[in-house]
Amino acid sequence: MPSNLYYLKESVYFEPLILRWYAWPYLLPPMSAAMNLTGRSLRLMKSFVANSRLHLAASQNPDLAGGDFVNCSEDQVDAVRALIDEMQTEHKDYVELRKAIVQLNDMLDKCEGMSLETLYDSVPEPLRGLVELVYDMSHSASFRMIEGLIYESSLYKPQVQSVSLGLLGGRLKERPFVLSSPRLPDENHLHLKVPFADPLIDRLFATRTRPVTREQIDAMFADVHREGGLSIDDLFTTEAPRITRKPLSDGLRVSYLGHAGLLLETAKTSILVDPVIAVRDEAHGDRVVSFSELPETIDYICVTHTHMDHVCIETLLQLRHKTRKVLVPKNGGGSIVDPSIKLMLQRIGFDVVEFEDMETLRCEDGLIRAIPFLGEHADLNIRSKTAWYFEFAGKKVFSGADSSSLDERMYKRIHQIIGDIDLLFIGMECVGAPMSWLYGALFTKPIPRDVNESRRFNGSDCASAQKIVDIFNPSEVYIYALGMEPWFKYFMGVDYDDDARQITESGRLLDICREKQVRAERLYAKQIWELN
Repeated sequence: MPSNLYYLKESVYFEPLILRWYAWPYLLPPMSAAMNLTGRSLRLMKSFVANSRLHLAASQNPDLAGGDFVNCSEDQVDAVRALIDEMQTEHKDYVELRKAIVQLNDMLDKCEGMSLETLYDSVPEPLRGLVELVYDMSHSASFRMIEGLIYESSLYKPQVQSVSLGLLGGRLKERPFVLSSPRLPDENHLHLKVPFADPLIDRLFATRTRPVTREQIDAMFADVHREGGLSIDDLFTTEAPRITRKPLSDGLRVSYLGHAGLLLETAKTSILVDPVIAVRDEAHGDRVVSFSELPETIDYICVTHTHMDHVCIETLLQLRHKTRKVLVPKNGGGSIVDPSIKLMLQRIGFDVVEFEDMETLRCEDGLIRAIPFLGEHADLNIRSKTAWYFEFAGKKVFSGADSSSLDERMYKRIHQIIGDIDLLFIGMECVGAPMSWLYGALFTKPIPRDVNESRRFNGSDCASAQKIVDIFNPSEVYIYALGMEPWFKYFMGVDYDDDARQITESGRLLDICREKQVRAERLYAKQIWELN
């Protein structure tokens, strides 16, 4: 490279990894990480080693997108076998932890309401000192993880964290699905052995909009272990980003970022909601809102719930250098299916604030409020979920995410407090995956088929969303979080046809809104509202 100023290319994408697997929220907390890595990742890799051609054929079949098929090449079989051996030997504590959780659940299943105090000496050794034995109000025994203590133990392993950088365009046209395959070094990627809290990540992603010299680039990577065929030179360019943020002097600007992502801006405050920021490449171009269009400082990032399309570790790490605070829902405390978002994000370098239901933060020129939501969590006791309500520049915006009006009386009570709203954003993934798709590895006994099919991650259908519309009387309604944008297929793994229930149900809601003379739209790609 000549001696100039360089930017990280807009087409560079980033994947945080834990033991070579894509870091989604349930791989950060140590106990759920152990359960998923040993209960799911190992199973998939062993199946791949036993029959790699079956996996390769299935992973290339569009009809099986998002399925449990490892998308590694045949010449990576030995590398997958080595990763299996590493997990079973160097990280045997994770294997033992899963066994201990199974044993503890079996022991607690036998309890019949009598005191649990005498059982502490029988807690399996890997869990001793890390759990509290408890009953619920129906006298069913369970245990509570002492999460803060677990993060301070050897079970939290920043040393197994690394990152991968890829480049869209040229040899690689699209990103492969992230959940079913380990990410191994290859000719199309550069792997860096750095933990997520490392300042290198902040310095690197600041160069998307702040150029650096070649000497600064060399210093940035000087002591970092690197693998893969993509070179550092491949990542940088002397060309500044083509699309940048437009100045804002007054009013409220709301930008749709794709999927469930929103950006709210005033002259004094900038807020991101559930950001999943896409990289801009030649295929998708101006339809994508990418990093160069974001404010220089993000005052608040609001996340709604722990699912990976709402707490996107990949995007959050790339925004950490410019983020002041992350606002998250209050955690219930110690459930393996409901880990603390606050604790996991604090561990990787964020300043995090938890919000109770209906709690309000007053900003210099407006307010942010946490709104309870029902549904989309397979009826499990998941406390870590909230919708977000905003009042800025005389406008009211409700980011409902995957809310469902299972009990519209709750929303009527909320309406009595906040009144009618201007913009309503609501997800309508009304046929979600079965419970085992996300939580299967966290259970220690098989989930009965009928139970698994009944308890899905369903958002609102037309009837449910219509109740929310009728209650809040919005001026405008926008349906989002359907995973329709093709550049997000790498984590959504969905591809709707016109007859899909998600499309027909959301289409019915659009018709109902138009009959009510309410502006309504199913969102797709970039969209911006200037509200003065």
